[in-house]
Amino acid sequence: MTAISGKARPIVISGGSGFIGCNLAQSYLAAGEDVVILDNLSRPGVDRNLAWLREAYGARVHPLVADIRDLRAIEPALADAKAVFHLAAQTAVTTSLRQPFEDFEVNARGTLNVLEAVRRGGRWVPVIFASTNKVYGALEDLEMVALEDRYVPAAEDVRRHGIGEERPLSFCTPYGCSKGVADQYVLDYAASYGIPTAVLRMSCIYGPRQFGTEDQGWVAHFLIRALSGAPISIFGDGKQVRDVLHVADAVAAYRALLERIPQVNGQTFNLGGGVENAVSLRMVLEEIRDITGRDPAVEWNDWRPGDQHYFVADTRRLQRQLGWKANTGWRDGLRQLAKWLREERGLGRTTQQERLTA
Repeated sequence: MTAISGKARPIVISGGSGFIGCNLAQSYLAAGEDVVILDNLSRPGVDRNLAWLREAYGARVHPLVADIRDLRAIEPALADAKAVFHLAAQTAVTTSLRQPFEDFEVNARGTLNVLEAVRRGGRWVPVIFASTNKVYGALEDLEMVALEDRYVPAAEDVRRHGIGEERPLSFCTPYGCSKGVADQYVLDYAASYGIPTAVLRMSCIYGPRQFGTEDQGWVAHFLIRALSGAPISIFGDGKQVRDVLHVADAVAAYRALLERIPQVNGQTFNLGGGVENAVSLRMVLEEIRDITGRDPAVEWNDWRPGDQHYFVADTRRLQRQLGWKANTGWRDGLRQLAKWLREERGLGRTTQQERLTA
C-alpha cells in the first residue's frame, strides 16, 4: 500500500476495485479525500477499475492488494481509517451452492475480520456494510399475480411500497446464509462494542464500470450479451421482478449513511430503485431491443434455487431519515450503461434512436 502523507485519515473501501466500490471511491476522491482500495483483484475486470482510479487521482488512491480472509494483512489498512465501507464479498448464489465453504469464509469470516480489525484499532470508526435482499429468503409466502410480462404481489401494500425492513429474515442458499450472518454481525458490533455501523440491504444495482456475468450483475450482463450479439440465458419464465437502481443513486445512499451515522447507528435500510423502477426481466429485454434495434437472442432455462419471483425494496425509511431518493429512471439508466459499454468496451453500434435520446 502506498504511504499516506501527513495526518490524513483515509476512507477505506473493501472491494474498492469492484463495480460499486470504484464508483464510491471515485465520489470521495473527487471530493478531495484519500481512499484506500482494499481488494484482492480476483474478479475479472476489476483491475481496470483500479487503473482508472489511479490514472484519474494518482497519489490519493492507495491500493492494498489483500484478502479480507487474512486478518493480519488487512489490519494496517484499517488502522488509521476515517470510515470503512465493506463491500468485498462473494456475490453469486450459484457459486455459493458449488463452494459453500469458500462462500462462508469470504462473506461471514471476512466480515468478522473487518469488524475485528476496526475493534482492535480502538477508535470510533464507522463501518457501512453492503448486504443483500437475499437475507429475506425466497419470499415464497407472498401471493403473486402473473401478468403477461411480470409478477405483481396480490397484497396491495406490498404492491404500492415494496418489501420493508420489518420483513422477517429468512436465510436460504449458502449465499443468503453467509451474507445474513455478516449482516447480523455488523449490527451486533454496534450493540456489543459501540462501533457505529449501518447496513444497506441492496436490490439490483447497475451502471458504468460494471462487468456483469450470468451469475451476478444481470442488467449489465444482458446488455453486454445483446451488444455482442450473444444469446441471453433466462432462468425461469422471465416475469420475475426486481427494482433496479443506478449506481450513482446507490453511492448517494452510502455517502448519506456515513454523513448521518450518529443518527442511523445500528440500523438497516433496504436500498433499491423502489416501485418506480420495478422491472421484470422481460421488460428489460424489451428495452434492450429498443436500444440495440434488434431482438436479443434468449435461451430459456429452469428456475434457480432461491430465486425470488418478486423483490422491490420499500425505500421509505431511507427517504424519511436521510432525504434520499432514486433520481435516475431505469430506461435512462439502461441507455447510459449501453453508451458506456460501447465507448469503454467497443460493444455494438449506436442506433439512430439512441443518438437522438442520448
